[in-house]
Amino acid sequence: MDELIPLCNSHDLAEGGLAVPFDLVYAGQTCRAFAVRFAGLPQAYLNRCTHVAMELDWQPNRVFDDSGQWLLCASHGAAYRPDTGQCAAGPCRGGLVKIMLSEREGVVYWHTAYNLQPLLF
Repeated sequence: MDELIPLCNSHDLAEGGLAVPFDLVYAGQTCRAFAVRFAGLPQAYLNRCTHVAMELDWQPNRVFDDSGQWLLCASHGAAYRPDTGQCAAGPCRGGLVKIMLSEREGVVYWHTAYNLQPLLF
């Protein structure tokens, strides 16, 4: 079943700017995820590098490189495409786990599907 969960207001995602973090359950584990805006569209991924399962952030909610064109793992330098999550350079094994988002009427929603479930407090 696919459910829409409000994530943030559209203006909270600036092009190439800070990520909006959120928690969810993936494969039975509580995981951190993040949403960003790239090429005008909201994108979201599990915050887990494929090289070593560490969060990408080099500072809180900073996952873009200085150019705003790549998602960059602060620990080992793996670079991922912000539009697909695919590995572009560095030590990575495949791509980031993508989380489906949609946007309407000034709100960004994420879609629960497969093993992705919201973490409710």
